[in-house]
Amino acid sequence: MQIGEVAARVGLSLRTIRHWDEMGLVVPSERSAGGFRLYTEADIERLALVKTLKPLDFSLEQMRDLLDTIDGLESDPGSDAGRTGELLGRLAMYRAATDSRVEALRAQVQGLEMLSRELRRLANARNR
Repeated sequence: MQIGEVAARVGLSLRTIRHWDEMGLVVPSERSAGGFRLYTEADIERLALVKTLKPLDFSLEQMRDLLDTIDGLESDPGSDAGRTGELLGRLAMYRAATDSRVEALRAQVQGLEMLSRELRRLANARNR
């Protein structure tokens, strides 16, 4: 699939997709004879994953490291316990960071819900 189709499907700009390619986050699996980027379904899934990581305050380097960790675990035959342990340790670190971010966002949502209720109460009291 060419970059324009991918951009429309994933909801990203061509510029963002090209930038992520240049940064090594999502490199297209193939190139056409004319040098155009060609994306597979796996590439598109990876773009969608990076898109979800972007608003979570991960740096590009952290995203690259997390993607490398995921790739490493998916291709790890388990024959090198040290390597597997290292990958699982990095995954645990990212999971802890993600869980912490989830809790922070839940607290923000609760605060906003409380504020919304108070504003609604004030508005209703004023309209009586």
